[in-house]
Amino acid sequence: QVQLVESGGGLVQAGGSLTLSCAASGSVFGINFMGWYRQAPGKQRDLVARITSGGSTNYADSVKGRFTISIDNAKNTAVLQMNSLKPEDTSVYYCYARKGLLNTDYWGQGTQVTVSS
Repeated sequence: QVQLVESGGGLVQAGGSLTLSCAASGSVFGINFMGWYRQAPGKQRDLVARITSGGSTNYADSVKGRFTISIDNAKNTAVLQMNSLKPEDTSVYYCYARKGLLNTDYWGQGTQVTVSS
């Protein structure tokens, strides 16, 4: 199994930055991509950013140019660098990982990001 542990959430003012980390442990071999999703109260869980094992990335339009996702392969950790944060970025952020073949997916417990005006 794969376990995902998120860290780095917190409270920042608009325009500030946060770095979220997602450490994968367990049977990490075979993970095709990792990503970050967010879900605000009363809203669906939406993709923020993802990165494949080959290094290609995808971002939600709302975060392009502000957020950067990367992988620290040595530590099996996905990192989301969030800059120029806006109040609308306030949400619970969830780490996600998927293994191929059986399309097994894994989720972290979520970490709160709050951006004040």
